[in-house]
Amino acid sequence: MLKTTYTNARANFARLCDEVTKNREIVVIDRRSGESVAMIAADELESLVECAHLLRSPKNAQRLLTALERALDRQGQASTTAELRKEVGLEG
Repeated sequence: MLKTTYTNARANFARLCDEVTKNREIVVIDRRSGESVAMIAADELESLVECAHLLRSPKNAQRLLTALERALDRQGQASTTAELRKEVGLEG
């Protein structure tokens, strides 16, 4: 995570935007007369918001964490895209 001042951020705004989008950096901008703010790539923010939404339900969070543990332990069998499409009724 990068930290900078408001003055520096304003003077180097285009470069900071490139750093955020190309290198997936988060830039925290400290302001003298207000709270600090952060710059984050829009798609990264979208992913974080979606993840928070999915984890809001304790039942869903547990289901997702269980699935993650199984995947990390390499339990189960991988499916092809065609198999998954068929399973959910999107064969086509």
